[in-house]
Amino acid sequence: MEFLKWLQEIRNPVLDAIFSFVTMFGEETAFILIGLLFYWCISKKQGYYLLSIGLLGTVLNQFLKLIFCIPRPWVLDEEFEIVESAREQATGYSFPSGHTQSSVGIFGGIALWNKNMALKIISVIICVMVPLSRMYLGVHTPLDVGVSILLALVLVFGLYPMLGKSVNQNKTMRVLFVIMTVFSAAFLAFVHLNKFPADVDADNLAHGTETAYKMLGVIIGLWISFEIDIKYINFKTEGIWWVQVFKLVVGLLPILAIKSGLKAPLYSIIGNDLLADGIRYFLIAVFAGCIWPITFKLWNKIFKKQTGEQNGTK
Repeated sequence: MEFLKWLQEIRNPVLDAIFSFVTMFGEETAFILIGLLFYWCISKKQGYYLLSIGLLGTVLNQFLKLIFCIPRPWVLDEEFEIVESAREQATGYSFPSGHTQSSVGIFGGIALWNKNMALKIISVIICVMVPLSRMYLGVHTPLDVGVSILLALVLVFGLYPMLGKSVNQNKTMRVLFVIMTVFSAAFLAFVHLNKFPADVDADNLAHGTETAYKMLGVIIGLWISFEIDIKYINFKTEGIWWVQVFKLVVGLLPILAIKSGLKAPLYSIIGNDLLADGIRYFLIAVFAGCIWPITFKLWNKIFKKQTGEQNGTK
């Protein structure tokens, strides 16, 4: 807490704004955006690598949060103040840091996989700045971020030999999907069957339970999409730059619609909010993994035809 209090003393509006921006690189939206950017537009293989790091990391992180049940810094010390704008995203227990694990996992994976030095440097800077932002904003302790960095690096370097060097990519991915599904199902069983202490925070437990359903849904959806893709679609990530922009921007709109727009209708139809969350994230994964990629050949043909006609006119 002493280090956090020192950071509290040096806070100012400029640093508050900078670190509030930096910390967004560890949020779920950033994970979805970056994961799909690589999966749709750059390298499907690297996309699976980054998505696997993020999904496994999220399940592991939430598992540990509910095992240790360590409160946030402002709960541990009632006199400690946080940057108020960070409170909304500071959900669940404090240990370990989800933002840190997500950012170090994703950007650490990008730094390890790619040879471009500028990309490596930018990725490493983000790996350093996001954990620092979580402490500066007052929502995590050095222990929270330190353990999360270690866990993220274990996943980054542990999964790289499986996906980066794999000879039989399909077999490797199936093994990885089995591991992720079993681990996620175990987490779901844990939140329902474990006898938590009477003083466990109800909101934090609810957040962990909600995450368990979401992660199982998205992992199963991604696995099904993988099998459909290798058998029927086999989409390619290549495309001229404006096709890539179109694929990413337009493809994100239905995902956001499913994520936000289907929430209330599914809650109403299904009658079980947790099950509805799992289905909602399953649908997101299926759309991103196989439905939207079906259109990629079409967009390339359309844009190439338009380009050819324009060149012919000239």
